[in-house]
Amino acid sequence: MTSTQSPTQDDDYARIEQAIAFLDENFQEQPDLAELAARVGLSPWHFQRMFRRWAGISPKRFLQFLTVDYARGLLERSSPVLDTAYDSGLSGPSRLHDLFVVTEAVTPGDVRRGGAGLELHHGVHDSPFGRCGLAMNERGICTLTFAPPDAAGDAWLVDQLCTRWPNATLIADQEATGDMVQRVFDLSEGSEAIPLHLRGTNFQIRVWEALMRMP
Repeated sequence: MTSTQSPTQDDDYARIEQAIAFLDENFQEQPDLAELAARVGLSPWHFQRMFRRWAGISPKRFLQFLTVDYARGLLERSSPVLDTAYDSGLSGPSRLHDLFVVTEAVTPGDVRRGGAGLELHHGVHDSPFGRCGLAMNERGICTLTFAPPDAAGDAWLVDQLCTRWPNATLIADQEATGDMVQRVFDLSEGSEAIPLHLRGTNFQIRVWEALMRMP
């Protein structure tokens, strides 16, 4: 079977594959754009554009995804916030706090406490990628996931939320979550502008992460 990609496309794919593998193995060093670009023999400007074209997000966002994912695992095992920040390659707790608020709409303390004190409004809705489960708090969207293939009904979302946020207060809210899903996935020309913190940071990485984890 012959490849449908041109040699240039194959080279570009190999570069991005190499960059992703490097980030996955070295995210705790928090490499910057210049270092990543040099690794694959490109200028920072060209690497940034190529990475976004192939991976769907920027190198910085992918690095944040890896860092938060690792830090979340530590916090869920009751690691102190200070230790978690340093183990994740960050300069201190304030960096960890800011990263979680931007990408997760929660604080590291919220994660460590299993969501105690959080009110999560949740609902399941149709999306371009199938049934979509969303949970949000006053800061923004903190959980986005897609229905597993064997899901019967919509109880799967509550099950997942209870596992991830065992101490949070869950509030079924189809209206609020439905409005959010509609606004974010409606990218047609002339549609209402989506707030930047949803479209450009928090929700962008959540859609990408959820799609990457679909079975």
